[in-house]
Amino acid sequence: MAEPPSLSQSVPLKGIFAVAGIMSTLVIYGVLQEKIMRVPYGPHKEYFRYSFFLVFCNRITTSAVSAGVLLGSKKILDPVAPLYKYCIVSVSNIHTTTCQYEALKYVNFPVQTLAKCAKMIPVMLWGSMIMQKKYNMQDYSLAFLVTVGCSIFILFPAAGDISPYSRGRESTVWGVSLMIGYLGFDGFTSTFQDKLFKGYDMDIHNQIFYTTLCSCMLSFTGLILQGNLLMAIDFVSRHHDCFFDILLLSTVATISQFFIYYTIRTFGALTFATIMTTRQLVSILLSCVWFAHPLSWEQYVGSVIVFGSLYARSFLKGRPRTSPSERPENGFSGNS
Repeated sequence: MAEPPSLSQSVPLKGIFAVAGIMSTLVIYGVLQEKIMRVPYGPHKEYFRYSFFLVFCNRITTSAVSAGVLLGSKKILDPVAPLYKYCIVSVSNIHTTTCQYEALKYVNFPVQTLAKCAKMIPVMLWGSMIMQKKYNMQDYSLAFLVTVGCSIFILFPAAGDISPYSRGRESTVWGVSLMIGYLGFDGFTSTFQDKLFKGYDMDIHNQIFYTTLCSCMLSFTGLILQGNLLMAIDFVSRHHDCFFDILLLSTVATISQFFIYYTIRTFGALTFATIMTTRQLVSILLSCVWFAHPLSWEQYVGSVIVFGSLYARSFLKGRPRTSPSERPENGFSGNS
């Protein structure tokens, strides 16, 4: 039976809305996070080192906005799922974001961004364990090619790109370790969010509010235990440009959260990652131009392998299926 015209027309419009929102907010977010973590502030060239403070500012802004939306729209403010499930998403998301910020101290933004393309592997693993999803040989082959491309990009950096925290090979190993942590936590976060949306009649703003509220409490506790809260406040009070960068970062991070949750709920975690592919390519190009990152010829080869594989995946997944039983959930099979 054919879909009603209004329904068939609304799907492309929702897709355009999701792509435009994610592209615009996350490209700005990427430039700002690299500036905050890698560019010195003030005449004494001081670096901002307090990742948990960025997490706290992002989450408290998002929590306040989502609470306002829920109250303004008179939607239910009570938790729909058990609180511990919101906390699971929150803990995983905090680890994701912290690993992401900390990694920028040791690897540049293009390396970090391209490494994120390898998230399809942990998402496939988490999808198999949490959602009992099945993947075919094509999915595994593309995941392998992306991993090879990412490895080439990371292992053959250009000689002229030096991290402000650089300690030679130790920095590379620590940066890669943080990115592996990011990939594992991020894959779990998006997969578990997908599971919550499918298991409960949950409004987007409801999940955002409770997960970010939990993140606020956890990140604030982390700042107190580390003794970094007062030092972070002192830094931004002395460097007003850093304060405005963090304010803008928190704003676009909040907006992006709504687009991310909207995309995951509407299309699923797998489609969300497909939308992210082009955004990652644009972010790498912008970072190389804006912050003058040199790329080695091996990194160009790695980039071609990664993005060629991802775009090939999108083309192959767009081909018509021969049997209804072969049609995967959300229109995609495989990865994020």
